Amino acid sequence: MIRVGLLGCGTVGGGVIQLLRANASYLEARVGAPIDIVRVLVRDPDKERVAELDRARLTTDPEAVLGDASLDVIVEVMGGVDPARGYLTRAIDAGKQIVTANKMLLAIHGGELLERAKKRGVDLAFEGAVGGGIPVIRVLRDALASDTIASLSGIVNGTSNYILTRMRQDGLSFEAALKEAQAKGYAEADPGLDVDGGDAAHKLVVLAMLAFGARLDGAQIPTEGIRGVEPVDHAFAERFGYVVKHLAVAKDKGGGAGAGALELRVHPALVAKDAPLANINGVLNAIAVEGRALGPCLLSGRGAGDMPTAVSVVADVVDVAIAKKSGVSGQSTRAIRLASRAVAPLADVESRYYFRFSVYDRPGVLARITGALGERGVSIEQLVQQGRGSEDVPVDVVMLTHETKESAVQAALNAIGASDYVAKPPRMIRVLS
Repeated sequence: MIRVGLLGCGTVGGGVIQLLRANASYLEARVGAPIDIVRVLVRDPDKERVAELDRARLTTDPEAVLGDASLDVIVEVMGGVDPARGYLTRAIDAGKQIVTANKMLLAIHGGELLERAKKRGVDLAFEGAVGGGIPVIRVLRDALASDTIASLSGIVNGTSNYILTRMRQDGLSFEAALKEAQAKGYAEADPGLDVDGGDAAHKLVVLAMLAFGARLDGAQIPTEGIRGVEPVDHAFAERFGYVVKHLAVAKDKGGGAGAGALELRVHPALVAKDAPLANINGVLNAIAVEGRALGPCLLSGRGAGDMPTAVSVVADVVDVAIAKKSGVSGQSTRAIRLASRAVAPLADVESRYYFRFSVYDRPGVLARITGALGERGVSIEQLVQQGRGSEDVPVDVVMLTHETKESAVQAALNAIGASDYVAKPPRMIRVLS
């Protein structure tokens, strides 16, 4: 028997228990032994849990799990950095096979935990950390092992994608769409980690580990959320042939040589309407990978929730259980080779841009805006003025630029934003290229 200790039994942990019970005979045939969750660590033993859980196996004492020498696998779905980091460190040192869905922990301490697992000869599996049920970790680690990744871009936060979809399709404000997402259970009471981009940034660090072999423990990823996107931005994007999506973007500036800076960033972006990512709506996730030999590849599916993430976690449990039964523990972890990589400054990024200026309709204002952009080398591709304003009533002026450097854009926007003819700070959204 493969004996499992489960750390945490919330939404995902409950899904893991349900899936192991529902597919017990099938999984036993795959592994060559039954899989049994024998210890479950929780904070509140009286909280309602899934019906499939034997409550006699609940404990609030970490020692009952971490000190049990008979356990083969530790599954961590409690989230957060502490105490999860200490628990997994101890389990690795005790020679346990490890499965985690904790993207925050991996983003901050992933390199450290992987190196520890390698030295101890155990597996550290984390398919559930990114994309819910989408098998992106396996694809990057195994299926594309013969190729080098040039870039990837993804919709990796279902909450933000749902909010932007509702804003675009029905003209809802950000606040109204967020309230609806919370009512449907798609957003937390405190949605900051999702809508401000932190969750997507954690996932991007994990993806970069697999895609580029990058050790980025605690790296500061340039991150922007979706609070500043307004319904008018969706309308103008539609007019120009785009949709607004919240993306995690990674590019290897070293040409696949495993050196040089990585371009990593999380922000809203205009995506061409005929691009695959533009048509990923609601709470779905998708990750577009560009291999230097393979070319483009798109992975899409449900990115959150009990069963999609549980599918990935249980798949990892099966893999590490088979490795243990076969006497080859640690092989998949040893295949992950990491080296420290720098993150390129956002100022060095080159892109096309969408600008929206709220300006007073006075003579010479357009000339002053275009002059401020031109002085810094920012070239305009398209320009639209929506309606008429007055000297006291602002009007929206919207532009798309040719490709230019972020540092030039920021300098121009700072100068324009400080002028007396703008009613509020300029709005900028990058265009996915």
